[in-house]
Amino acid sequence: MRVTDSVGPVLVATEPLDLTADMVITELHHRGVEVVRFNPADIGTDLTISARFGVRPAPVAGQLRTPSRSADLERVRAVYWRRPVWPAFAHLGADDSRFAAAQVRHGLGGILYALDGPLWVNHPLRDAAADHKPAQLAVARRLGLSVPPTLVTNDPDEARRFISVHGPAIAKTLRWTPYERDGIPLTSWAEPVTADEIDDTLRVAPHLFQARVEKVADLRVLVVGRRVFGVRIDSGLLDWRTDYDALSYTVTDLPEYLVEALHSVLDHFGLASGSFDLALDGDGGFHWLELNPNGQWGWLEERTGLGMSAAIADLLIQGELDGHRP
Repeated sequence: MRVTDSVGPVLVATEPLDLTADMVITELHHRGVEVVRFNPADIGTDLTISARFGVRPAPVAGQLRTPSRSADLERVRAVYWRRPVWPAFAHLGADDSRFAAAQVRHGLGGILYALDGPLWVNHPLRDAAADHKPAQLAVARRLGLSVPPTLVTNDPDEARRFISVHGPAIAKTLRWTPYERDGIPLTSWAEPVTADEIDDTLRVAPHLFQARVEKVADLRVLVVGRRVFGVRIDSGLLDWRTDYDALSYTVTDLPEYLVEALHSVLDHFGLASGSFDLALDGDGGFHWLELNPNGQWGWLEERTGLGMSAAIADLLIQGELDGHRP
């Protein structure tokens, strides 16, 4: 299907090297849709924004410009907020850089947030609200999903009691954070934990402990609007992200109750799309692990042939969601 660009461009906000965004942009180009790709970190060099308020019938009017593209803010049909990077202004002093960074977030960000016409996939403020694991766990439980017993605490005694009652248990980070030690980048996975390993250093910050699900496989589920893409991941690993070479993939259908529950989770957080991680037990039961509001899926399309990028392009072109979700 080829469309005209008379209804306006799609804005794609992301970092320079983003193969997943590239897949969606390629789909949009094939359909004749105008795309303006930008990264907030480029402001002052390759990114310019101007917006006027109170001088035109439109509540906000203006332009966003890069060296090769420009978009009239009144005509933007959708915003694909992928993996943008905000400027750090490292060349400035600490106070000046903090001041400049705040002006960009509240200036550039505020202008984009002021647009009431485009569909956001997803709006960054809603992404941020949905990116809290404790909130996710509570919402999933309210919606009737199976949630493994979980404790979030900085109390060592509470942690030891929980592990003693619900073990075997695992420890997970509450949020992935860039981290280095002695100049070496580190990351964290879901790891087994015993009560004997808990000490008073736990008091520094809350930690997440969870009863280990006796799983036979994992599922990564991408929901795009009303479309659902389920992929079973077989590995035998506690955390399949530790070794992608050990994984095998199978496209799988989900039961209707689970599909509706996942839609309801996105409805609750006001998201147009999201990636869900679930565990499958030997009896065919599904257990909630987490929602990544802006999760990776590009490698799954490459391995399974599922039309994930086409589904996101469809949503951005349509510029609105079917059904009642914001």
